Amino acid sequence: MKIAVPVDEKNMETTVCPSFGRSPFFLIYDTESKNATFIDNNAAASQGGSGIKAAQTIVDNQVSALLTPRCGENAAQVIQAANIKIYKTAGNSLQENIDAFMEGKLPVLNEIHPGFHGGRK
Repeated sequence: MKIAVPVDEKNMETTVCPSFGRSPFFLIYDTESKNATFIDNNAAASQGGSGIKAAQTIVDNQVSALLTPRCGENAAQVIQAANIKIYKTAGNSLQENIDAFMEGKLPVLNEIHPGFHGGRK
């Protein structure tokens, strides 16, 4: 299974980025092979619609799950339309969140916020 996580840096010691759409990078992690690939989030610098563009990047990478602290409603609609489950991260450690997901300890993200339109945070 492939999962995606918004991250601050391109290494496994990095932290989970608190902003999905404006995250500088995404980790695409294969839970079976343990292969980690970091990709640039080209949507991070967008004037608007960064969440939707970031969500499309996640969909294009054919992941089964997204691990994130929060997600806007427009991005969530794109992700959920692709049958990708969204899980709420706990804390900011990347490795701890991957481990928690593998152990079935991360809850489904139910609190989808309206989004930060116009670049507001």
